[in-house]
Amino acid sequence: MFEVREKPDLVERAMLVGFYFKSEEEGEARALLLELEELVDTLGIGVVGMELIRVRSQHKAFICGTGKSQEVVDLAREKDCDCLIIDNGLSPSQQRNWEGAAEITVIDREEVILDIFAQRASTKEAQLQVELARMEYALPRMAKMWGHLDREGGGGGGSGAASRGMGEQQIEIDRRLARTKISRIKKELEVVRRQRATRRKDRDRFEVPAAAIVGYTNAGKSTLLNRLSGSNVYEADQLFATLDPTTRRIELPGGQPLLLTDTVGFVRNLPHRLVEAFKSTLEEAVLADFLLHVLDASDSGVEAFYQTTIGVLDELGAGDKSALTILNKVDLAEESQLTRLRERFPNAIEISAKKGQGIDKLIEAAENKLADRVKRRRYRVPQHRGDLINLLHQEGKVIATDFEENDVLLTAVVSPSIDGKLRDFMEEIVP
Repeated sequence: MFEVREKPDLVERAMLVGFYFKSEEEGEARALLLELEELVDTLGIGVVGMELIRVRSQHKAFICGTGKSQEVVDLAREKDCDCLIIDNGLSPSQQRNWEGAAEITVIDREEVILDIFAQRASTKEAQLQVELARMEYALPRMAKMWGHLDREGGGGGGSGAASRGMGEQQIEIDRRLARTKISRIKKELEVVRRQRATRRKDRDRFEVPAAAIVGYTNAGKSTLLNRLSGSNVYEADQLFATLDPTTRRIELPGGQPLLLTDTVGFVRNLPHRLVEAFKSTLEEAVLADFLLHVLDASDSGVEAFYQTTIGVLDELGAGDKSALTILNKVDLAEESQLTRLRERFPNAIEISAKKGQGIDKLIEAAENKLADRVKRRRYRVPQHRGDLINLLHQEGKVIATDFEENDVLLTAVVSPSIDGKLRDFMEEIVP
């Protein structure tokens, strides 16, 4: 089996570098570099230094000029780093140039996120999606591992040429193997997607409405799902704590069932290939009846995070989906911050998923979203019509049952289609 690039078994000390090109971009670049620090910390790698560097124009070889790149390399050596992490995206040739100059592992933001996803994926589908994204990222970088063949050739033209030929031949073999593997993964994912579609059809057959919880990573989505459903989905104060979508069925106060799905968190500069690879995971957001867009009210970057999530939703085709905006962690937010957010999001629901604050208002708002999806009815069904009684129990929510002579009186919450099937047995409309 081929290897894409040899990495040290354990990376312990990393220096982070971010480049920006205009003075007005400095604030955003600094925020992104701080976010990269969180991402790297999530991998358990120690950060020994962070450098934010302005360059006048982007250079092909290193992003910055060779003089500035040498300064970065010297600083990394001074700090005894075993890894240099560039916040900007690196082309394969730029990555090779940096590693050649620094003589240590050099990766970019995309590879950091891919490594986190690889650690966190637990379901078969998520693992396949991560593997696909990593293979597509690695394919154009395969030439790196064969660079040593040229150096081994020495001064003799014949042996050097032979080595280069061997290397080029091996690269093509490895690339062919990689393309074959990518094709296989895509086929496996298609099988998984068909299985998901089948399960969704079964779900839709019972007409149970669904809501997807979306938002920036670490906004508190899993905590909210646990609070609403009473489940124990893994949650932690770290980026990308959960990757696999988790669905729980809850019952709203009026008897209406609702499926809640916690989706993977978004992040600024999310690699496009990950958006593509995770479309089948994120499609829950596309297919949901409405969204619960969770914002961390205590984070100073919350408005930028909101725009990031909206941007990804637009890319997925869910940008115009009906949504409830939720300001979470209001118990941790400064009052001045809350005042500003109330002006920015006047219809937002303020909650603390951790403490349960505001959850009743959120549930009420969710129920209002589904007001036109359900009917509350009282039916008089002859006892011998067990098929209709079973239908109400299986596909509706029976709230009360009484008996009168040979009839069964059932008060139930039902979908419009079920209501239509029992129209002849409706006794009264229940408010």
